[in-house]
Amino acid sequence: MDLLLGLLLGVGLSAAGMAAWWVSRRPRGLVPDAAGMQTALHAATAMLPDLRQGLTPRTAELAAPWVRALTCATAIAIADRRAVLAIDGEGREQVRPGDQLSRLLERARDDRVHILPRLVSSDPACPLHSAAIAPLFVGGERAGALIAFYGHDGRPRRHELRVITEAASLVSAQIELSILADREERLARAELRALRAQISPHFTYNALAAIAGDIHERPDEARELLIDFAEFTRYLFGDGRPYVSLADELRHVEHYLRLEQARFRDRLTVVIDVPDETQLAVVPALSLQPLVENAIRHGVERSGGSGRVEIIATAHKGDVMVRVLDDGPGIAPDRVQDVLSGATGGIGLPNVDARLRATFGERYALRLEPGPQQGTIAIMTVPHLAAQAAA
Repeated sequence: MDLLLGLLLGVGLSAAGMAAWWVSRRPRGLVPDAAGMQTALHAATAMLPDLRQGLTPRTAELAAPWVRALTCATAIAIADRRAVLAIDGEGREQVRPGDQLSRLLERARDDRVHILPRLVSSDPACPLHSAAIAPLFVGGERAGALIAFYGHDGRPRRHELRVITEAASLVSAQIELSILADREERLARAELRALRAQISPHFTYNALAAIAGDIHERPDEARELLIDFAEFTRYLFGDGRPYVSLADELRHVEHYLRLEQARFRDRLTVVIDVPDETQLAVVPALSLQPLVENAIRHGVERSGGSGRVEIIATAHKGDVMVRVLDDGPGIAPDRVQDVLSGATGGIGLPNVDARLRATFGERYALRLEPGPQQGTIAIMTVPHLAAQAAA
């Protein structure tokens, strides 16, 4: 993804630069280079959000005016592999998808740029006299075409061909990024479903056993625990949102912790320090709970004695760092990579790590570090998107 983004930036700047140069060299001669560059860059960036949603009639219709502004063509048509999706510019009434455009697309079935130095139109008033057809590629395969129409006869000028070729590369890159984003979203949802499936049987048995133990001796407490269990499962199998606020995730963890404290009683001490200013941060759903579960399992359950778990959040330089600390025996440094890769058999921590990196980038990968005296610290860092939006 980073490589494609870099390629996209290079293609966009190249296409914008070529269009700006052409704008400044047109016969009008009234547009200075800086203004031409600004116009081209604005057109390039304005069409990106629409094309990032994929190539459809709606997104093509929204993007076509900006592609025309970027290329300075008289008219622009955007097509997929079957038909023209949108056309914008002068003469669009004379060039209809059912006749001339369909014939043009028949010529563009291969991977090269096609030049049409003279168009034949049934309407002598049609301002479109020549055209160039540049293919659109996605994943190395032809996905459509970009057709640029010009108001002069003869072959399009060299700089016109360069600009339309660069614009086609920019459009192709955006369509490919939309496909990658869709794949990543499906992957994130699949990983979330896998995590839910792993949590459900393990935790359900322990939680219900703890509630059953309180029914006779502490019925009021058992009733509260049943509410916690209901809220926990509602969140676990709720609306399927892949991302939530840290506040929502923390409420879910608090239900989980009350159920675990019913099981361990005085053996488990929990400290939560999550300031209000960090709670609007966006985190992957079910990202904090696996860290807390891992801390309880390795810090309390396996030790057989008492244990302490701390959840501490801090805001720093535009990020929110959430640390989950336990005072168990800790993890050997040479085992950290195996745990995060899933080589040790668990899927909770590898799942959280993969979703953090896929969502926010490699520098936001989950970290495991030794505690100040003993135990382990799991560190989840996310960009403080809510604070950045407010600023």
